[in-house]
Amino acid sequence: MIYIDNAATTFPKPESVYQAVDDFNRTVGANPGRSGYPTARTSSKIIVQTRGLLAQLFHVQNPNQIVFTTNATEAINLGLKGLLKTGDHVVTTVTEHNSMLRPLRSLEESHGIEVSRVQCDGSGNVDPEKIRAALQPNTKLVCINHASNVTGTIHDIKAISELIHENDMLLMVDAAQTAGCVPINVQEMNIDLLAFTGHKGLYGPQGTGGLYIRPGLEVKPFREGGTGSESSSDRQPRTMPDYYEGGTPNTPGIAGLGAGVRFVLETGVEIIREHEKVLIQRLIERLSAVKGSRVYGPIGVDARVAVVSFTVKDLPPLNMSHLLASGFNIATRSGLHCAPLIHHYIGTVETGTVRASMGYFNTADEMDCLGDALEQIASHA
Repeated sequence: MIYIDNAATTFPKPESVYQAVDDFNRTVGANPGRSGYPTARTSSKIIVQTRGLLAQLFHVQNPNQIVFTTNATEAINLGLKGLLKTGDHVVTTVTEHNSMLRPLRSLEESHGIEVSRVQCDGSGNVDPEKIRAALQPNTKLVCINHASNVTGTIHDIKAISELIHENDMLLMVDAAQTAGCVPINVQEMNIDLLAFTGHKGLYGPQGTGGLYIRPGLEVKPFREGGTGSESSSDRQPRTMPDYYEGGTPNTPGIAGLGAGVRFVLETGVEIIREHEKVLIQRLIERLSAVKGSRVYGPIGVDARVAVVSFTVKDLPPLNMSHLLASGFNIATRSGLHCAPLIHHYIGTVETGTVRASMGYFNTADEMDCLGDALEQIASHA
């Protein structure tokens, strides 16, 4: 199978990721932070090391400001529901994934949070000045994805951050599509909350992710429980990261995540980014030769991540993706991609798109195979 659905989850993973998960389950197995025997200490070391690797990747000064979650969705929910109160105003965009749209809608209905959704242009780009125009005196938070999972459009987080912090407001960034494949520096970009998942560009297992919380920012946890620290108290420890990490963590997954982040650091984010740009360029060139095709999002490779959404003639994307899988053994994704609002602005709300999303282990030859398959399908349409 030619797998081109890495925006959903990367596959394959580096061999070191499989080995790390297997080694933990076979030879370690103990809970971290709960006991002093050797395998328990090893388990704790894995947690600490992975947190440190993530801090290195994102340029976080204190690794304990990174909280482990099960995915980016949980991280976003923690940030939103732990920060916002009745009467607060939030600015977000129509380019967001349902992991952002749905909790915000829930907070509107349950807590009276006011939400403004800034429009994008036809390529999925959000103008920072439109965000400025949406700010209100009671705006507490601006939430935006670093890159769209539909058009691949990379947003100018630094420019957005500058205008937000001029007004003493907070910035949450959803880095699900960029962590590991686009450089992220929370200090230079002045990010208050960074939500990320482990199973995409960080090449970790599913069920891993995290939230960076800027020092001094008060975010209420939505669960309490055992941490192995301050066990004599029935109150949740206020120290980071224990304040947010009640319960037994997914240590096998975090071991795999650590291996994935180490792979990214050793390979180099810039190297990964350059490889993916080659694939983007190759695929867009091949799509331009397919009769009746249309590519959505920026054409320039510097302005997008390795997500290429397209349609061909009047062929329904669902049928197209099925034909690619059944006839050519190529895995893509079709539909609205859990980001329904942006499709109103790129003109695909009725049918969605076919999405090809590449990772570090894809090749230019695979882009040619996809192009050849699409030309055959279009010729018989």
